[in-house]
Amino acid sequence: MVDITMKQVKKTTPKGVTRIVTTVVLGTIALGALAVGYIWFSGGDGRASEPIAAPSLNIQPGDSRVLFSIIPEQSEALFRIDEVLLGDTKIVVGTTDRIAGEMLVDWDDPANSQLGLIRVNLRTLSTDNEFRDRALRGQILEADQDKYEFADFIPVELLQLPSSIAVGDSVDFQIRGNLTVHGVTREVIFDATLTIVSNSHIEGNAQATVRYQDFDMTIPEAPGVAKVSDQVELEISFVAQALVE
Repeated sequence: MVDITMKQVKKTTPKGVTRIVTTVVLGTIALGALAVGYIWFSGGDGRASEPIAAPSLNIQPGDSRVLFSIIPEQSEALFRIDEVLLGDTKIVVGTTDRIAGEMLVDWDDPANSQLGLIRVNLRTLSTDNEFRDRALRGQILEADQDKYEFADFIPVELLQLPSSIAVGDSVDFQIRGNLTVHGVTREVIFDATLTIVSNSHIEGNAQATVRYQDFDMTIPEAPGVAKVSDQVELEISFVAQALVE
């Protein structure tokens, strides 16, 4: 049995090799620390540059439609994406209540209804991890930059609406439109549900699935994260109040 002591190992290991290994290890640690620091500080603090607002819809005299406005404090926009963290699959959820938009609802002829631009402040998205939030703002969405702070969805067509709607109804339909995120615009179809709570109060939900690569985004490698899904689930849950009854 051969007994090799640490002193013997040190004697048989060339000093030059030891110095190289030490330098590589220290260099790797330093680069890792710099990367972490860069992500942390480049992500900013997540504060919005301005209050959330969306372009207003115009209602003309004699128009029988009712104008509704989303109440941000009672609404939510979120994303879901799967990742494999330390060998376990995890669903990452990011949320914000910084969402705005208006809609004109025609009770007697829903096809005549109009949904205005929906705007979400991506800079204010929050998950369960501050480091991830900063990576989202600084490296993925780049929402720390003013030009990428907001996501805009411009509806083009409302599909599969019923012939009429009334208080108490819950309606399933689709919204086809153009979604702009990270400076890139793609056509997206949301599956939506609208509930008529009263003549002045409506609630709704809309969901769609997109690929983050389609919006020219990349997800940097992170310690312990082996895989991140290409598919991102988008969801908006809103409460809207009538501005004109």
